[in-house]
This record gives sequence, C-alpha cells and structure tokens, in this order.
Amino acid sequence: MIARSITAEFIDLIHDRPAVALVGPRQVGKTTLAKTLTTQPDRNTVYLDLESLEDLNRLQDPEMYLSAHQDELVIIDEVQRMPQLFPVFRSLIDRHRVAGRFVLLGSASPRLLQQSSESLAGRIAYLELQPLTWPEVQSQLPYQQHWLRGGYPDMVLAPSDRSANRRMNDFIQTYVERDLPGLGLGASPVRIRTLLSMLVSVHANQLNNSELARSLGQSVPTIQHYLEFLEQAFLIRRLPPYFININKRLVKSPKLYIRDSGMFHALAAIQTTEALSGSLYVGSSWEGYVIQQVIANLAYDTQPYYYRTAEGSELDLVLVRGGQPVVGLEIKYTNAPTLSRGNYIASRDLGGIPLLVVTPSAQDFRPDAQVQVCSLATLWHHLSPYGVVGI
Repeated sequence: MIARSITAEFIDLIHDRPAVALVGPRQVGKTTLAKTLTTQPDRNTVYLDLESLEDLNRLQDPEMYLSAHQDELVIIDEVQRMPQLFPVFRSLIDRHRVAGRFVLLGSASPRLLQQSSESLAGRIAYLELQPLTWPEVQSQLPYQQHWLRGGYPDMVLAPSDRSANRRMNDFIQTYVERDLPGLGLGASPVRIRTLLSMLVSVHANQLNNSELARSLGQSVPTIQHYLEFLEQAFLIRRLPPYFININKRLVKSPKLYIRDSGMFHALAAIQTTEALSGSLYVGSSWEGYVIQQVIANLAYDTQPYYYRTAEGSELDLVLVRGGQPVVGLEIKYTNAPTLSRGNYIASRDLGGIPLLVVTPSAQDFRPDAQVQVCSLATLWHHLSPYGVVGI
C-alpha cells in the first residue's frame, strides 16, 4: 500500500466525530485506506460492502444489526447505495454519541449525498481522498511518469505507460456507462463521453457554457447540469476567480480542469511522454497537473482561486486563508521562466502577495525579492511557510 498523506487527518477525525465520510471517485483507494483501520490493535472494526449481497442481507434490519455493534467501528462501503441508512445512523448516534462509530465510504461528493445526509448535520465530517499525488509517489516513479499516468493507483502501478493508458480508457468507459448513471446522471453515456472529449480543449481555460452548449447541441442549463454533476463526481474541477473590492473589470467565469492528468491524456489520445512533450496541450496539461497536486494537498482552511482582470493581469492560482490572499502561483512549462507585467500587477492588486513560479525542474532562484522560482520537487518546501498545505 502507498502511504496516503491524509491518513493522520482521517484517524484524527475518527477519534473526534461519531461519523466520518471518506469520499472520492472509484478506484482511488478509499477502501484500501479504510481497511487499514481493521488492523489497528486498539480498535474492533466491522466492514460492510453494500455491493456485496451477503453484506446487504446483514442490513435487512439495519437498526438491530448496527445496535449490536455499537462498541465497534463500523465501516460501510458504497454507502450512497442505501440512503435509507442515514436516518438510522442519526438515531443510533443520538442514543450513544461517542467518537468513532461509523466510517462511510462513498463514490459521490458531499453535495451528491446531501439529501441523504441532512439528518447527520453536526454529527459527520467529510474528507475527500484525491488520486495519488506526487509527494506520495515520488520515491517510486519520476514526476514525468506520474504526470503522464495521473494519480489513480491502478494506473500508477501499471507495468507500462501503454498499459496505464489502456486501463484509464477502460476506467473512463466504466465510469461513464455505469457509475455516473448509478449516481443519478440521466444523460446518455455517448453524450457524456463526447462532452468529456470536448473538455480537453477547454482544460485550463475559462469556461464558456454557451459555446459548449452549441457544440453539443444542448441547452445551456443542460450543459450546466452535466458539468455540475461531473464536478460532484470528482472528474472535473471548476476553479473560481478571486474577487476583490477594487475598480477593475474582473473576469467572472471559472476555469475548468479535468482533475486527473492521466484522464486528460487518455481523452486527448496522449500515450507517451514523448507524445506529451510535443503536444499542443503540453502547457495546459502541466498547468492542470500542478494545480491538482497543490489543491489535493491544501490545508482544510485554505481555498484556491485564480485571478484575472479584463486588462490582462493574472495569476494561475491564488491561495486564500481567512478571506485574505496569502501566496500566488504562476505555472510555467519551462525551466527559464519569466513573469509578465500583468503577474506583478495581479500581485499588487492582491495586497503585494509573494509569487511562486512553478517549473518542471529549474534550480531554485529569486529573480527579485518578491518572486521565487522553484521546481515541482521543491514546491512544497516553499509553500510550507505560508501554512497553506497539509503535508
């Protein structure tokens, strides 16, 4: 098992809250991480998989079964398959409110589970497990390979890049044809696969729902619904712009990213590092990859944005704590980066925040007192002093 950076936070939440929901896409490692709890010598655990007929039969009378295990940690996998369990959880927790009663694993985001979990307000904490990030796997493969394959464990551990690409294509097909309909998306799998392929050209760019709607022959509200669902299912990310109270014309549309770089490359038919380096998408792919690595490792109290004005001032990523910008990132696919005047203006607009320029492998240096150029490998060292990362 590859050690996950959120393990300590996961265990802390279990010791603090009656219920913890570990959410994320399928095949990202939720079950593997949760099952490590079953090996803890100081805790008795029960594991139930709601995709197992045997385990479903155990829950024919869920209140009776779960009451019999009230002194154990009960782990329930694919919990979104039985939304009728949530009122039972509430009743049991209120009768015996102690930390560490339930761990709920779901292939849906908190918003997709909202209706079912409303009764657990104040009783449950949510934690998202992201695909494997570069700090978690850097001892096992170079960043170039991680960037190409993405962070899903099955692809990271594939015997070759070709195998990883094939596995990702199979994963996308299964997700589109089975998992998304199972989560409640009513669109045809062909339409959603077409939309995902179209998003390759939108990746790392501002989102224009009207253009997507025209291209797909659908209404704008329909496209908005599809995108919201894909976001809630952890396949895409809409990065919001940061607004400040100044007299500038600020861009208001979010930027869109396909979260996992391996999924982006599969959709773009990029199978090798050589093909990636020569692709028209290499710059946008690198930007999306770095943004995913940073966001996946942010501290819980830090929010990510981008910044752009109509006059051209911009930053790829702005990290905000307590409503205040802390540090800005510019992401460059070159080891000899230069910043534009607009980057400096953006920093000034945001209160003179320091800037990190993230490159693939440049030696760290400071072109001036405000700017630090770094590589992906040293990025975490430079982010840590600002308290914005959780690793």
